[in-house]
Amino acid sequence: MPSQRTSGNTSEGDAEITLGLLNAVQENSTVTQRSMANDLGIALGLANAYLKRCVRKGLIKISQVPPNRYAYYLTPKGFTEKSRLTSEYLSSSFTFFRRARGQCGDALEYCTARDWTRIALAGCGELAEIATLCAMEHDIALMGIISPSEKAKEFAGLKVLTATKKLRGIDAIIITDLQSPQAVFDTLSQSLSSDRIVTPPLLGISRQSESPEATS
Repeated sequence: MPSQRTSGNTSEGDAEITLGLLNAVQENSTVTQRSMANDLGIALGLANAYLKRCVRKGLIKISQVPPNRYAYYLTPKGFTEKSRLTSEYLSSSFTFFRRARGQCGDALEYCTARDWTRIALAGCGELAEIATLCAMEHDIALMGIISPSEKAKEFAGLKVLTATKKLRGIDAIIITDLQSPQAVFDTLSQSLSSDRIVTPPLLGISRQSESPEATS
C-alpha cells in the first residue's frame, strides 16, 4: 500500500501532486478520484481538493457520462501546464539521470531492432548528453541535433541544425528536448512520420493524432 502524502507545505510537493493528476487524466479520461488517490499515495479528500483546484484554474474540465460517472479532460491550458511541470520535475529530480539513461538505452535498442542506424536528436540539454553517452554502447550513428532555438553550432560533440531538412538520410529522430517536448513532437510530426519519432516515456508526450491545441 503506498504511503500517504500529507497536504504538503512545499511547492515541490504541490507541483508533484498536480502533475500526477494531469498525467492521470491525460492517460485515462474515465479515471476515478479513488484510483488517482491510490496511484499518487494521497488521501481521497486531498485528491478531490487538488482536482477541484485544477478545474478552477482551467486545467481540467469535467463532463458527466452515464451511469452517474464523470469524465475528465485536459484543456489546452492543462496540456501547457503539464509540460511545464514535467520539465521542472525532470530537471530537479535526483532520479533523472538513472531514468533518462535507461530510457535512452531503450530508445536506441528500439531503433537498432528496426535497422535504424542513422539517428538524429531533437533538443539540446541534459537528455541529449545522456543519449550521446548511451549511443556509444549501440551500433548507432548520431547524425546531429535539431534545435531551432540553439545558437551554438555544436553540442555534446554533435552539430546543431535548425531544421530536419538540413539532415539527410536519417532513419529516425529521438526527442531529447526537456523544455517543450510536446511542441517539438507536434512540429516534427508535420514533416516526418510519427512512427520515426521516438519519444522517451519520461517526457510525457501524447502521441494521439489530435494535437493538444485542438482538444477543448
